[in-house]
Amino acid sequence: MKHTISVLVENKFGVLARISGLFSARGFNISSLAVGETEDPTVSRMTIVVEGDERTLEQIKKQLNKLIDVIKVVDFKEGEFIDRELILVKVAVTPKTRKEILEAIGSSRAIIENAGAKSISVEATGDQTKIKALLELLRPFGILEVVRTGRVAMGTEEKPLVIEGKPEVNE
Repeated sequence: MKHTISVLVENKFGVLARISGLFSARGFNISSLAVGETEDPTVSRMTIVVEGDERTLEQIKKQLNKLIDVIKVVDFKEGEFIDRELILVKVAVTPKTRKEILEAIGSSRAIIENAGAKSISVEATGDQTKIKALLELLRPFGILEVVRTGRVAMGTEEKPLVIEGKPEVNE
């Protein structure tokens, strides 16, 4: 089962290496990892997608909470968060397939970023279902290249993880 974990960390040199090292040292595979500054430039949010059972997830959370640079760890449950991913796709195009490809792109609300004689580059954002659907629409035409950001997620509850720029303390 896939789990989405949001980790607030101090925005310091080496934090990403320590956290990814924790995962690799214990044999936990990261399916997706996205990191970026929050509204407070001294704090970054890591969105980590891992696969495992509840026991594995509990172990991951305990290990993360032991790290000094970790401010808060939140395990998002289904329905309690929104998630998005950005994808760039380069698709082969011919004069015969151009119209069909443009229709497929339009139906998925993707954006054409570059159109050349032999390829079209497309940008799309959405949840995993939307991204997968776009890839399936474009696959028959010949996907030349795919670049994905990894998942970012935010809780849907009204109370933010960071209040007025001051991180909450671990529970």
